Formats: sequence, C-alpha cells, structure tokens
Amino acid sequence: MKKVHKIGKLRFTERELIIIIDNKKYSFNMLKISDKLAHATEPERDNYNISPSGYGIHWPLLDEDLSIDGLLGIKHLPMRKKHAVGI
Repeated sequence: MKKVHKIGKLRFTERELIIIIDNKKYSFNMLKISDKLAHATEPERDNYNISPSGYGIHWPLLDEDLSIDGLLGIKHLPMRKKHAVGI
C-alpha cells in the first residue's frame, strides 16, 4: 500500500528544490530531478499544485510532475496474484 505523504513548505534556491515531506526537510539538486525545473523561471516554478493525497507535485506552466515517492527513492513492487490452493 502506498503511503500518503504530508507535503509542507516548498521553495527553490538557485540550484535546489527544498521541501518539507512528512515533517522532515529535504533538498534536491534540480539538475538531477528535472531539467524543466532547473531551467524554469521563478513564476513557472512558483505555480504548482500538490496532489490532495500527497502523491506528487504538478507544475502546470511546465507540464511537469514529480512523485514524492520517486524523490525519496521509494520503490513499489507489483502486487502478486494470490493463487487458490486445493481447488
């Protein structure tokens, strides 16, 4: 089951995205996470929406999306089918 994240304050420096996720501060090098964000203008970066479930962030002017699990390096394995035994 995927965790719902609590996304707090989000801001940018010249090279980093700094964000509070689940009450912990993280910083990400924009060149490593998104070429679009790295080269965006301040108004483009500042126009974003956080998904209600805390799953990700969307920048409509850039048509860019980042998943919180992806930023945190959380990987989800596909669910395995349960096989009936003795049928």
